[in-house]
Amino acid sequence: MRCLVTGVAGFIGAHLAERLIELGHEVLGVDRFTDYYGREIKEGNLARLLGEPRFSLSTADLATADLRPLLSTCEVIFHQAAQAGVRPSWGQSFEGYLRDNVLATQRLLEAARAHGQVRKLVYASSSSVYGDADDVPMHESSRTAPHSPYGVTKLAAENLCELYRRNFGLPTVSLRYFTVYGPGQRPDMAFHRFIAAVLKGETVRVHGDGEQTRDFTYVSDVVQANVEAMEGGAVGVFNIGGGSRVSLNEALRLLGDLAGPVRVERGEPQAGDVRHTWADTAAARAALRYVPRVPLREGLAAQVAWQSRRLGLAR
Repeated sequence: MRCLVTGVAGFIGAHLAERLIELGHEVLGVDRFTDYYGREIKEGNLARLLGEPRFSLSTADLATADLRPLLSTCEVIFHQAAQAGVRPSWGQSFEGYLRDNVLATQRLLEAARAHGQVRKLVYASSSSVYGDADDVPMHESSRTAPHSPYGVTKLAAENLCELYRRNFGLPTVSLRYFTVYGPGQRPDMAFHRFIAAVLKGETVRVHGDGEQTRDFTYVSDVVQANVEAMEGGAVGVFNIGGGSRVSLNEALRLLGDLAGPVRVERGEPQAGDVRHTWADTAAARAALRYVPRVPLREGLAAQVAWQSRRLGLAR
């Protein structure tokens, strides 16, 4: 099949495009190469794809570009593109989040509706839609009350997907990702920062007491969920968690086993951070055959090895 992957130069987008190529599909990737982090990182993410004959790349802004040429031959859309980051989404930055996460998604949905040949649109949603929930594990039917402007925009885009599905029959699947990690992870994300600090012998800064928990999900499991969403007939909203819910303190102890001594400096909790996340994935298991396969120790070891290589350290 011919697949469109938005945000293809990002962490998850690049992994997904590689997997689709491995499975024999053709991939048109689109990215606008924002300056949220260094372009050289995104170019590195694309390194293995650029030589593939079944891969092509378009540099375009989904919020302004004519999207018809991108969709003209595509059967499946994987919408990974977004302005990421919970903490930076406050204040004047919010306009960019609205543009890149809400407007861009609406334009893509409208173009897909007009195209009329889209067999599936898979949207990368987020556990941030739940907010600071006390009721865990989180079910798809749980109350959505985002705790950050970023979460507001991800929920708005998810709601748009549902609106286009219910009103126009556009077959959309929204996957609510829970704390994705692994090789290629963005440099602003917690595990990337923690590992880099440990490998360099620097202090790890943790906001809060470290007893906050996350349901960590390895990137290959997220990629497989996307593939299963494409191949199956299910539509709607699904949690995608890794089944590796631990506290940050536990994760840091594991990191100490894998990478060396961890020196922690504690700071105040940050606006927008939630206390706990934990995915109930029964719906995804039933409808998408989704089963997370990579436990936290194995996945974290792979990320440590990747970051060690990037820093020129033998491991």
